[in-house]
Amino acid sequence: MAEQNINTKEKENAEVSYYKGRSYVGVKETVSYLFNDWSNSFNINGFNERYIWDVVNIDFTVNAVMNLVTAAWDIINDTFISVIVDGTRTRIGKFRPFLIGVQMPLTLLSIFSWLIPLFFPATNGTYLPKLIYYYLFLIINETAGTFTSVAKSGYMSTITPNPAERIRLITLAELLTGYMGEDMPRYIMGVLIDLVNKKVVSWKLSSVFMVMGGGTALISSICTFWFFMQSKERVPQSLEKPSIKEGMKAIVSNYPVLLMCLSEFLGNFSISKSETNYFIDVLGSYSLITILNIPSSFNGSISYSFVKPLRKRFSSKSLWIFNDIYTSVITTAVFLFGMTKKKTMFYKTVPMCIAFGLKEWFIKWSWGISKVITADLWNEAMDYCEWKNGYRMEATTGVAKGLILKMQSALLGSVTSIIMKKIGYVQGLEIGTQNDRTKFWEFALCTIVPTVTGILRIVPKFLWPITKQRRELMYEELAKRRQENVMGYAESIKES
Repeated sequence: MAEQNINTKEKENAEVSYYKGRSYVGVKETVSYLFNDWSNSFNINGFNERYIWDVVNIDFTVNAVMNLVTAAWDIINDTFISVIVDGTRTRIGKFRPFLIGVQMPLTLLSIFSWLIPLFFPATNGTYLPKLIYYYLFLIINETAGTFTSVAKSGYMSTITPNPAERIRLITLAELLTGYMGEDMPRYIMGVLIDLVNKKVVSWKLSSVFMVMGGGTALISSICTFWFFMQSKERVPQSLEKPSIKEGMKAIVSNYPVLLMCLSEFLGNFSISKSETNYFIDVLGSYSLITILNIPSSFNGSISYSFVKPLRKRFSSKSLWIFNDIYTSVITTAVFLFGMTKKKTMFYKTVPMCIAFGLKEWFIKWSWGISKVITADLWNEAMDYCEWKNGYRMEATTGVAKGLILKMQSALLGSVTSIIMKKIGYVQGLEIGTQNDRTKFWEFALCTIVPTVTGILRIVPKFLWPITKQRRELMYEELAKRRQENVMGYAESIKES
């Protein structure tokens, strides 16, 4: 009997520590992984609105209607493309055929999106051939992009079966890609827009977008394609397909998941526009944003060191609520400051640069809490489901939640386009020459309006059922259950 116990224990330990010390991803593949992560941010997508408004010149009303159409198509194709990818089995893997076969066509499509001003120069916002070209391209690109994104999201978890190695890759990417200049296109584009706006250079804004947009799309896609060619799928896939219906049911039956989805749903009613528009049209320079972020650049990294001690002292629920209130108070303070001097302070460059710089400096101190707690709460909700029901539903619940939020996003995307027209934004005007009413609303749309319209998101957070004490009990009982499962698994190996 003693020998039997020893053998069982040895097999148990062998199963628990099976991946310990094992590496699957070599140096070359690790480097390609870093460049793939770097390429995800190597773009000028943050200027898409300015490109559509002032360079391509798509009418706001038309854009609102077509956003609904493309978003509806996005929701539909997400479902059937997921089924296609899930049912794929080839000698090179489940995901790689789509990543390798679709990536290069997608690159070409991305480049052509930045060449619209070349094909349709100086046309009005309702010019039919331009609209047909733009939205046909949008549908094709969305479909190709869905194939890539669906396959890529699954592929990233299959390159190594070792969880510790996955964590190592993610950590390396977070630490190093920032130093590799992933944000450089955004900074360069901001400077170029300022130079064109101030007539320091004689370039056309359309030419700047074509060169920067097409160039970054090509470079980032080459890096991603290199990663797909260097890496491998090492985790075998199950033939079972996830059920969207079960995922929907899990959202309702799992109370913490329901609260998280409800909070995100209510928060997504927040109506906002980027600070980019305010800095360009009112303060006259996008480059100011880059300069203002310098003092707070290290705060975000330092803030991650606060997470562990704060989690020991406070519950995830308390930190979740605090971060929301903390951010809202700071953003509201910036708006109130802009309303001083008889509601004219928001026009003044130096005072508002100081205000926005202080806003970033304070908010970055909670950056680590925001990033870690939100992700941890979702994991906590999945653990709660396992604790209460005995099963986990990460994948299907995530898909179901995504469909709900995409439908909401489709509606709000059209609403915000209509709002830009209602506040008097005139497309195609020289940068900085919008009227005073429009400038005020551009300031409000990046400060007080999103705070007020999204305020209901905090209500479900107060109802979060997992207190600090309950969380400790939950994980204590889960640990015992999982240990029993390991023991049972070891027994089944012995009997077989």
